[in-house]
Amino acid sequence: MERRQFIASLVAGGCAGMCVDLTLFPLDTIKTRLQSQQGFHKAGGFRGIYAGVPSAAVGSFPNAAAFFVTYECTKSLLGASGAFAAPRTAPVSHMLAASLGEIVACLIRVPTEVVKQRTQASPSSTTYNMLLATLREEGVRGLYRGYGSTVLREIPFSLVQFPLWEYLKTLWSKRQGHTLHSWQSAVCGAFAGAVAAFVTTPLDVAKTRIMLAKAGSATAGGNIPTVLCDVWRSKGLPGLFAGSVPRMAFISVGGFIFLGAYEKVRHTLL
Repeated sequence: MERRQFIASLVAGGCAGMCVDLTLFPLDTIKTRLQSQQGFHKAGGFRGIYAGVPSAAVGSFPNAAAFFVTYECTKSLLGASGAFAAPRTAPVSHMLAASLGEIVACLIRVPTEVVKQRTQASPSSTTYNMLLATLREEGVRGLYRGYGSTVLREIPFSLVQFPLWEYLKTLWSKRQGHTLHSWQSAVCGAFAGAVAAFVTTPLDVAKTRIMLAKAGSATAGGNIPTVLCDVWRSKGLPGLFAGSVPRMAFISVGGFIFLGAYEKVRHTLL
């Protein structure tokens, strides 16, 4: 990847992340409270809907920038090799690039996500106090609570979203005979995001419960299959898909803003 493309991906990814996270933060709060073990109303209901927004604001730019730089670099490297140069293997290269991008981005995303979600579920506390409390009680490891479950949620999500997004863009581009406008890429991103969001909601429920669990509890030390079995036994199928509607709304609209903004800024810089 050339230096100019690297900088374009870095800036475009960061700007896209800031746009979507700050614009749609209230929907994310509602989703977190619906999925919390204590229930929506006890977690704060509609009060303090912007609780945890400083954590999201701090993490948005570097998180999204890290993802897209890794994604574009990996796509470029795989495309340059003979095994992934053919069009029929493009979905595989997109899957690999997105998976690696998520692993790198989660190193930044998870600490901010832990603080953000705990503040969302305890609106009487501030982001700063929640950060100090987490460090005091659990140390740095507490900030990475749920890293594995987050990666295991994000990789399946990306395996669905990004190949579908790239496929829809290619299909639409061929139909109209020229490169898509940014708003058209955004529409493709919205559809791909909604599909991926619904499919991976159970993984998101497990990740949320692990992050919100108190240190030393069974859930805190649990893994995704164990947590999903507990949710299934206590709440059944509705519990596994708790928060799916706001999650789909958040990610669908978020996909429109995120991928549309990314394409717009990147094309402008290039």
